[in-house]
Amino acid sequence: MSECIALGGPQRIVCLSTETCEVLYHLGEQQRIVGISGFTVRPPQARKEKPKVAAFTSAKSEEILALEPDLVLGYCDLQAGILADLAREGLEEHLLNQRSIACIFRMISTLGALVGAHERTAQLIAELEEGLLQARNAGCREGRRPRVYFEEWNDPLISGIGWVSELIELAGGEDCFAELASKPSAKERIISDPQEVVRRAPDIIIGSWCGKRFRPEQVQERAGWQSIPAVQSGQLHEVKSADILQPGIGALTDGLQHLSRIIRNWHAA
Repeated sequence: MSECIALGGPQRIVCLSTETCEVLYHLGEQQRIVGISGFTVRPPQARKEKPKVAAFTSAKSEEILALEPDLVLGYCDLQAGILADLAREGLEEHLLNQRSIACIFRMISTLGALVGAHERTAQLIAELEEGLLQARNAGCREGRRPRVYFEEWNDPLISGIGWVSELIELAGGEDCFAELASKPSAKERIISDPQEVVRRAPDIIIGSWCGKRFRPEQVQERAGWQSIPAVQSGQLHEVKSADILQPGIGALTDGLQHLSRIIRNWHAA
């Protein structure tokens, strides 16, 4: 039996994305984390407590090796190169690739199993599921679903990824580009013709420009967009990317709450 298993799972974990770090903190297992990504924002205390040894698509391999981790947690194909380099150094790794709400829950379950926090993981998942159910029930009571255009990037226009589209539906909205949401690559969600947004006539436009400030005035000035119901009624909103574009606990809680509030206010207007 390996020392890692004998001691109850990995003891020195490097988290290359904020989602895994957040889950381990929620499970009360943060003492296992020895390194994080510089882009980690959830929970805030992680940035104060843990050394930053990676960006999102690059890492300080020597610093990671110096930490002597017994597990490195990565996210999606964009970090596959980092993990390949670390694997050649003999490190044990786990690559997560959650792109939907179901996959987020599976990620949480996987991390809970890795650290042996079975009861707390079950409790956390139950709490999150109850929050989703409450949001769905509240959204169903509102009546007509507003058409929502979620813009993940502005140049080129990129629509929302899978879990974002699902959260819009849970909050009581209808994703204008739901057919693109299942595409894992941002390139596959590019809206090449901006007039297609005009044709789909969203009631609400939500911007989350992946780390930079959303500029509603720029959206209003786009050619032909003045006829969009959302533009005419001033229903242009920002949800911070840290709250919704990172597929973890934050998206299921804060991200969903922001969407629900926007849609609720649209009904009240």
